[in-house]
Amino acid sequence: MTTKKEEKELSIEEKLQTLYDLQAVDSKIDELRILAGELPQEVKDMSDELEGLKTRLKNIENDIKECETQISDHRVRIENANAAISRYKEQQDNVRNNREYDNLTKEIEYQQLDIELSQKKIRNYTSDLETRQAEKARTVSEIEEKTVDLNQKKADLNSILEETKNETETLMIRSAELESQVDERLLSAFKRIRKNAHNGLAVVKIERDSCGGCHSKIPAQRQLDIRQRKKIIVCEFCGRILVDSEMK
Repeated sequence: MTTKKEEKELSIEEKLQTLYDLQAVDSKIDELRILAGELPQEVKDMSDELEGLKTRLKNIENDIKECETQISDHRVRIENANAAISRYKEQQDNVRNNREYDNLTKEIEYQQLDIELSQKKIRNYTSDLETRQAEKARTVSEIEEKTVDLNQKKADLNSILEETKNETETLMIRSAELESQVDERLLSAFKRIRKNAHNGLAVVKIERDSCGGCHSKIPAQRQLDIRQRKKIIVCEFCGRILVDSEMK
């Protein structure tokens, strides 16, 4: 079996090309992992939000029931008060003295005040009921929309996981093949730079006379050296390996 040391030494240009290809493959793997990594969290967040909406709906429905109960109770209270007033008025026709008449009058006035209070509460509860019913309609609509979105997001996640599984496995094999072509020292440096770079880019092109990683200006002579591909040159600002814009 041929080892790395027994293989023909790659030229600097070939090493740069291999590193550039390895970066492209590893970046694609990063993208797939990020995509697969974000969706589960999105699904979880949407599920939690949906559960929160369902809890809100349950509370609103309880409020609606309470308003309906209070309205019903106060209507019964009004009916009972009117019935009491009718009885007191009949009794006034048969009183034996002014004292009894005055007492019945006070009872009638009390029942009338109770009716007014119940009517006021009915108006308040009716207003609250209308508000809660409107809120319920909005919440139900929001739950329906969120449920559709969540189901779609779950379907997307399952589809992506299935699709990226095969693609990631293929890319991982290609990445290993490319790594086997790079000497251990250079590969170690490549992986160290990737680990420290916030976007995982260890090899970048020169873009508009600047480093494609940190966008620092690259001197003209240094750009010329990079284009000649005779030595590995790193950005003096961010440490990334630089290749010319013609690298494919």
